[in-house]
This record gives sequence, structure tokens and C-alpha cells, in this order.
Amino acid sequence: MNPLLGSFELIGFMLGLFFGSFLNVCIVRVPRGESVVKPRSHCMACGHGVRWYDNLPVLSWALLRGKCRDCGVGISWRYPVVELGVGLVGAITFQKYFLIQVYKTSRLMGPTSGEYIELLVFPILGFILIGLIAIDWEWHRLPDEFTLGGIAAGMFLVCVQAIFLGPKDNQIVLSTTKQLRMSSPGSFAAHGNVFLTGPEALIFGRLAAVVGAALILLVVRWVYKALRKRDGLGLGDVKMLAMVAAFLGFWPAVLTLFLGTMLAAVYGIALMIRGKAHGLTKLPLGSFLGVAGLFVALFGAGMIEWYRGLLGLA
Repeated sequence: MNPLLGSFELIGFMLGLFFGSFLNVCIVRVPRGESVVKPRSHCMACGHGVRWYDNLPVLSWALLRGKCRDCGVGISWRYPVVELGVGLVGAITFQKYFLIQVYKTSRLMGPTSGEYIELLVFPILGFILIGLIAIDWEWHRLPDEFTLGGIAAGMFLVCVQAIFLGPKDNQIVLSTTKQLRMSSPGSFAAHGNVFLTGPEALIFGRLAAVVGAALILLVVRWVYKALRKRDGLGLGDVKMLAMVAAFLGFWPAVLTLFLGTMLAAVYGIALMIRGKAHGLTKLPLGSFLGVAGLFVALFGAGMIEWYRGLLGLA
């Protein structure tokens, strides 16, 4: 292992821990409609302010043995888990950055602006998804501040990425044979009239992905309500899947829905076997979509390409 790579990962992990500490504040306060800035961190049981040395990510929780220093009430295990989760996101992000630098330097060319922007997708999406996982698990809610705010953040990154596209990158042209062809770097561009420029194709394509992902769950929601005469799926889940599409695209969002639904089904069956649930028990689907979304953000592109190759579409 390259020691420099290890240093990069450690820096990313440490930064992630502190972002995770802030995320814990958001998880507690956003569902309550409280400010995430004021008042300062305090025990939810006794109200005593948390001392700075008791507010160190993971370490303070371990030294206090998961209890408040003043009243002795237990502190949820969710705090260190969230901090560690965001820490891992930070470590993976810095690892990706290091590998991009090494890859490009070995070829005597620096990273492109588009690659730097793509590098921001995983940490921002990971931060939001980890927050939604925890909130939905505890509150059975998916706040708009995370879902709609996430859609806005994802689309903003897409728009910035579109600015740095090359003159012919990602454009769609209408060829003389009346077929739509996508030109890409390193490929033979189709000769014909430009149908959509690269920025238009990227932005409109991602907007279509957001709408398409939302429509999938909206249709499921409407059909279920028509058949069962009651809501079986919250609008928060719809917005959450649309947010994943804003960051990753349509097919990664579909894969997230498939994997998240499978995880929720397995969990539900396990609860029913243990006698702790029944057919009408509500499950925090958003938490399972969040876990699936993190997995897809890391490995989804490879899985989708493998499946396309299996179908002969690659």
C-alpha cells in the first residue's frame, strides 16, 4: 500500500468524522424544525451543554461509555455510527482523488475540471443519504431539507459539469440516416445536424431521470392506493429516489429502488418470522433506499455495465 495514499485516506476520514458530528446535529434538529446552529450542543435529557472535550467524534462517546457526563442517561449508538459512516465516505473520496492524481500524472496530464466535479458527487450524496437513513429509521420521515435540497444540489453539480464539457462532448447528432447517435470522447462523431449540444443533453437528460424516477414510485403509490384504499408509500420516498437520480442518473436510481426494496423485504420477512411485524407494519423504506444508494454510488456503474453486457447492449 502506498503510504501517501494511506495519508490521504486518513485525512479524509478525520474530516468525515467532523462532518458526521454536524450531521448528527441535523438528524436530531431538522425533524423537529429546530435550528442546526443555535443553541449549542446539549444533552437532550438534562439540557446541560456538551463540553468541547465531550464533543469529539466517536472518541468522546467511547470514553463516556455512551452516557451523558452530567445525568448518566444513555447516548444513542447512532452518534458514533453516523460519524464513522461519514468518515468512511471521506476516506473513499480522498482515495478517489489520490488515484485520479496518480493516473493523470502518469500520463503527463492534469485532472479535468469535470473529474473534480464528479468527485464531489459521492461525498455530498453520501452525507445526505446517511442523514436520511438515520432520520427515517428513528422518525419514519424524510425531510424536504434533505430530499428536495439534495435534488437541487445534484442538479447544480450537473449544471457546473455541463459548463466544462468539451466542444463535442456528450452531444447528440441527427445523422443523415435519421438515427440518433451519441458522440463521446474518443469515438467517431456521427456526421449530421446537432440535435442536442453536450450541455443540453446532460442537463435535460438528468432532469428526465429525476422525473422518470419520481414517476415510477408515484405510479406504484397510486396503484397501491387504488387497490388497497390507503397509502402504502410516502411522498418522501418518491423525492428521495428522485434525489438519487439527480446525482447518479436514471438507471442507477432504478437499481437503488430494486436493491432497497429487496433489503426492506428481507428485513420485513425476518421481523414477521420473529413475530415482531405483520403484513400492515410500516417499514422505513427510505433507510433501505439509502443503504442501496450508497452501494450503487460505489459499485452501480460496474453492475449496470455488466448487466448491459449480459444482454448484449454494451
